[in-house]
Amino acid sequence: MQHVTFSILMISGLFAHTVTAQESTEIDKKYTKEVERLVKKKEVKEAFAHIKSQMDQTTKDLITLTEVLAPPFMEDERGKVFAKMLEDAGVDSLWTDKVGNVIGLRKGTDGKSGYVGVDAHLDVVFPEGTDVTVKKVGDTLKAPGIGDDTRGLAMLISMLKAMNKADIKTKKDLLIVGSVGEEGLGDLRGMKYMFNESGLDIDSWIAIDGGSLGRISNAGLGSKRYKLLIKGQGGHSWGAFGLANPHHALGKAIDVFSKAAWEYTSSNTSKTSFNVGRIGGGTSVNSIPFESWMEVDMRAIDPKNLDEIEIIFKESVEQAISEYNASGVRGKVTYELIKIGDRPSGELPASLPLIQRSMAATKLFGVTPNLGRGSTNINIPVAKGIPAVCIGRGGQGGKAHSLHEWYLNDEEGDESIQLALLIALSQAGLGK
Repeated sequence: MQHVTFSILMISGLFAHTVTAQESTEIDKKYTKEVERLVKKKEVKEAFAHIKSQMDQTTKDLITLTEVLAPPFMEDERGKVFAKMLEDAGVDSLWTDKVGNVIGLRKGTDGKSGYVGVDAHLDVVFPEGTDVTVKKVGDTLKAPGIGDDTRGLAMLISMLKAMNKADIKTKKDLLIVGSVGEEGLGDLRGMKYMFNESGLDIDSWIAIDGGSLGRISNAGLGSKRYKLLIKGQGGHSWGAFGLANPHHALGKAIDVFSKAAWEYTSSNTSKTSFNVGRIGGGTSVNSIPFESWMEVDMRAIDPKNLDEIEIIFKESVEQAISEYNASGVRGKVTYELIKIGDRPSGELPASLPLIQRSMAATKLFGVTPNLGRGSTNINIPVAKGIPAVCIGRGGQGGKAHSLHEWYLNDEEGDESIQLALLIALSQAGLGK
């Protein structure tokens, strides 16, 4: 068959948060034939050519977006820049919803309900004040957030421009989205709003995030996160000695929970994890603190395990505080559990059409598709049984979530945009 030239590249691996999903990657021949027919279409070839020809502008867009810092819960300014790019690239309507998701609608031809969504997240992990000036070292771009997930946003703009230049029409409506709240304590609030509150009838979802060409996540790694806050009277370390100490109670809570959680996770065949990630409180070395806190992260492949380790955590805290208060200290400590994160687990079968199409399209680029599991925007639709995949941004990159993050666009980088377009078109269908 005559089509654009695809380089043969082997996937180097999934991004750090991914656990391989044990699922067959066998591709039904009907989906292979479907994407082969699609890639032969004149307008698709033309769109692929536009993606390559506008590489320099895509890099400029990437730099522009990177240099607008978007800390967690502060994505507004970058959202405005992304919205202007969507407007300039050409969408039928454009809006920002109440949580900050920037949404461009590209209408389909059949007028039927059921949107196909394609997104990348606006937020980065870095706090306000971080220097995000992009530095060029040869062809390599260096800046915090340059890859995760700003590159994904630039891909969406390139894809939209190519579709419009090639006059591609889809049967189903497309939503092109810069989403909020993917990182850390953002707790997927953008996707939770899209799928729980927006009222949009979403048929399927394609997220673009970290990873090489060939990475396809069809499963969500769930997590529950809590802040445990323990309070007491506080006082002088000598003068008030013997007074109930929140730090001491916190230490006991960690000990009780760690022993119970370790026993549970060690005896379970389905991977489950727990971690005390942050601890704080106190005013000075010679003061009994009036407050102590910790933040705990628990993850599991199986939703049942996630619920069970959450119960273990809550019961461990209750036991530890009760035992500490009964240990002979003067006064008592009190505690509060604050949920700061809740990402559901779930997994979609590889037989679903969207996953089959994603694998078949990936194969066309000479790459072996690799199904996996991650903590990404697709956790929400996957947990609801809505077809969704998360694909890689391609190119070369490294040191994500660090001040030394870098990205190098290469042939795989352009192909990752072509792949995203091909998957979206196969799912939405070509219109007339």
